[in-house]
This record gives sequence, structure tokens and C-alpha cells, in this order.
Amino acid sequence: MANEEDCRTALDRIAARVAEVDGERLAEHVVERTISCRIPDLGVAYRTRLHEGGLDPFEPDGEPKAAQVRLVVKSDDLVAMAHDELNPAKAWASGRLRIEASLFDLLRLRKFL
Repeated sequence: MANEEDCRTALDRIAARVAEVDGERLAEHVVERTISCRIPDLGVAYRTRLHEGGLDPFEPDGEPKAAQVRLVVKSDDLVAMAHDELNPAKAWASGRLRIEASLFDLLRLRKFL
């Protein structure tokens, strides 16, 4: 099982990947949203804000259910996704990644998965 530091590194890696997306493309598909990522096997959650400029740094989140988009993923799967060893769309389809969001947000997110 990955530890909390591994997960923080994975989240930072994902944020860096989003930062590499062309600004015009990102602005075309992104609507500002708060995003939480809950890692149940470690009992931790992190929050960020997605906007035209990318993702803000991930911060510990005491109320992950308050975010507009909520991700739930085990630590090992998060690390695997960050290292391109697990495709997020396949993880979602197999139940390894749970996404709780409006239909509108899901349609926008699919462009990044």
C-alpha cells in the first residue's frame, strides 16, 4: 500500500501534467470547480481548485464531500494513475476510481481522462 507521501507526490505529478496542457485547450474545456480526492485506505483527503490556469496546489481537506467534483481512489491506484500505469478511464470503468460529479462536469472531465 502506498503511503501518504507517495499520494501527495502522485497528486503533484497529476497537477504538473495538467499544467502542461495548452492554455487555450484547457480554457476551452475547463469550468472552475473545486475537486476533492479522498484516499479511503489512508483515511486522508485533499482538495484543489481547477480553473483555466490549471490546478491549484493540493491541500488537506477535512470536508471532501463539500467539493463540486469528488474523486475516491485507493492509494496504490492513485500512484499507478500518476505514473501512467493505470488509465483513469479504465480505473473508473472497473470501479477502482469513483467520480461523484454532475453530468455536466463528467462530460467535461472525460476530455482529460
